[in-house]
Amino acid sequence: MFLSRFLFISILFFNTLNDSPKDKSIFISPVKIPLLLSSNFGELRFDHFHSGLDIKTQGVTGKEVVASASGFIYRITVSPGGFGKALYVRHPSGFSTVYGHLERFTPEIEAYVVARQYEKKSFLVTLFPERDKFPVKQGAVIAYSGNSGSSGGPHLHYEIRKSESEMPVNPLLFDFGSGDNIEPVIEKLVIYPVNHLTIINNQNTPKVINVSGDHGNYYIPSENEINISGFAGFGIKSFDLLNDSYNKCEVYSIELAIDSMTIFKYIMDSFSFSESRYINSHIDYETYMKEDTYIERTFLLPGDKLSVYRKVVNRGIFNFNEDKTHNVEITVTDIHNNSSSLSFKIKAHPSKSNAVAETIDENVKVMPFNKSNKFDADDISVSIPQGALYDNLNFSYKKSPGTKEMLSDLHTVHNRFTPLHKAYTLSIKPTKILAGKESKMLIVLLNGEQRRIAINSNWSDEYLRAEVLSFGRFYIGIDTVPPTISANGLVSGANLSEKSEMKFRITDDLSGIESYEPYIDGKWALFEYDQKNSLLIYKFDEKRITRGTKHNLTLTVTDNRGNANSLKNEFIW
Repeated sequence: MFLSRFLFISILFFNTLNDSPKDKSIFISPVKIPLLLSSNFGELRFDHFHSGLDIKTQGVTGKEVVASASGFIYRITVSPGGFGKALYVRHPSGFSTVYGHLERFTPEIEAYVVARQYEKKSFLVTLFPERDKFPVKQGAVIAYSGNSGSSGGPHLHYEIRKSESEMPVNPLLFDFGSGDNIEPVIEKLVIYPVNHLTIINNQNTPKVINVSGDHGNYYIPSENEINISGFAGFGIKSFDLLNDSYNKCEVYSIELAIDSMTIFKYIMDSFSFSESRYINSHIDYETYMKEDTYIERTFLLPGDKLSVYRKVVNRGIFNFNEDKTHNVEITVTDIHNNSSSLSFKIKAHPSKSNAVAETIDENVKVMPFNKSNKFDADDISVSIPQGALYDNLNFSYKKSPGTKEMLSDLHTVHNRFTPLHKAYTLSIKPTKILAGKESKMLIVLLNGEQRRIAINSNWSDEYLRAEVLSFGRFYIGIDTVPPTISANGLVSGANLSEKSEMKFRITDDLSGIESYEPYIDGKWALFEYDQKNSLLIYKFDEKRITRGTKHNLTLTVTDNRGNANSLKNEFIW
């Protein structure tokens, strides 16, 4: 009955994982220690969904990592960020596996990588060995677990991907030793007005309710009677618990039913990397930015094209416009079929006929989500491409005088609580230019904590232009300060004969490190870059420098505005 009362009706069916594994036993655990997870597939992260499993390594590095199926290594990457040191293995089943944040590879692979790094004179490499270069057998050791790249602690990042498309697949669709019999937990319910005419308990604002219950059965405390008039959507805060692990993980599926009819379903079994940023429309982005809390919507914003939605009626939005009571149930399930449900009632009321039209401030510009949009004012231009917005936007802008350190006014471009799917072009004209320093000038984002974030910028006529992925407060700054190099107590002439490595700390005040050039005795040397700790590490290699002699080190570090600093030192090893 209620379908006929929707303002518009759409029933969307999204493709399921049609090629879901027929043989779920083709992979074994990639570690020899007990398989315990700190994060699961699809976990909510900043700007992306987690594309694999994070496997605990007992708080240490150096645990053996094995090939979870036979195949061959087709890609090797070494990076100061991201997965750090990583191996990619292709299997005859049509799937590939990824092993990230490694400490080191097996000796044969390690020697191959180091040789290529010296050839390219670069720590950062992406290598594609020949198919027959590194064949692997299921269960054979291929590397050792670590904490490299952007890892926040020792663990193994493990993925399963479809080889043809490189789309990550939920590894827990396969059976390789991870069990679970604990139901997910539901903590909060949020009810959202869809437009200015929606009234929720006499307010046109979201209503947040802390729910009660446990062991799979959740409810709203009796003092929280809910009355709604008009179109509304729902959101929940929930998490999943795994056996023998205290970490809070993401649920596998979310389903919303009203009067026993499903109008929204989400299943996290696979997604493409190109759509991962749609997480910012799936969650309540404003709440995340303000409170560091993830609320997952059970309705779609108009520009949300995430493929994990299975059945959606009218974008998961319901019109509470009848004088009756509706039964609502939200069910969350983990991949092992443990489920929890939140059930509650909503009293619907007809919309008031004397509702007034929405008023828009004259300083606000309405921007449709499905079109390209442009805004121009004195000394600033904003060009937003089609597909960048998730919903229609009441765009706002204001300008205030900059401080004496700023080379422009301070421009507030909308607000940082509205997400973007694509970058927009921001152009700002400086109020003053320091002669001869034009190449050092750049656009700076001043975030909510007053921290300066440099934006890669280029001149276009009299404006500095940048591609930007967030709204916020911007100004033109300047970076003329070179990076700093700290020798960590190493003095010239030091005897390091008993040492296995030497470390240097490199930092930059604004634009960030662009490159570093290390030479020992006039020859390029392999210094590993631990970006998260701002460390350069050289491991003494007697194949490349002579032990027991004096050596000359030259290290030059350059930032993204061409400012450079050099350190010269002598040491004995």
